[in-house]
Amino acid sequence: MDAFQDHYPENVSHCYGCGNRNEHGHQIKTVWDGDETVTRFRPEPFHTSVPGFAYGGLIASLIDCHSTGTAAAAMYRQEGRSMDSLPAFRFVTGSLHVDFLKPTPIDTELVIRGRVKEIKGRKVVVETTVYAGDVATARGEVVAVQMPESFGQA
Repeated sequence: MDAFQDHYPENVSHCYGCGNRNEHGHQIKTVWDGDETVTRFRPEPFHTSVPGFAYGGLIASLIDCHSTGTAAAAMYRQEGRSMDSLPAFRFVTGSLHVDFLKPTPIDTELVIRGRVKEIKGRKVVVETTVYAGDVATARGEVVAVQMPESFGQA
């Protein structure tokens, strides 16, 4: 199954978190899993905050980009369109709230799961949880706002 990010138009594929054209970024890949979305990510040693644990900014950025990708996929799903159809849906973050529940171990694959809470016009609210194994380590809510088509053009 193709990831949502595989369908992003080239002009908006440079995001540090989810852009496949950013060689230094996370390049996350998100897919549907029923009514939820899922991303898997393995932190690197340089993502350390204190020995053994991931930096909180990494966790926030994973929640951020997972949620904006989920917002785009939800809009396509709502309209019954494939993610490679035009016009493209792309979202930016209007707000990001993160609660850090437990320290996130750096030596394990993280599973990021999102669920659409609300779609209202050009705004999608997504709740996302980061898991290390079966343990929820962070939970976030993102208000994602649809970008105008001209936003990604230089």
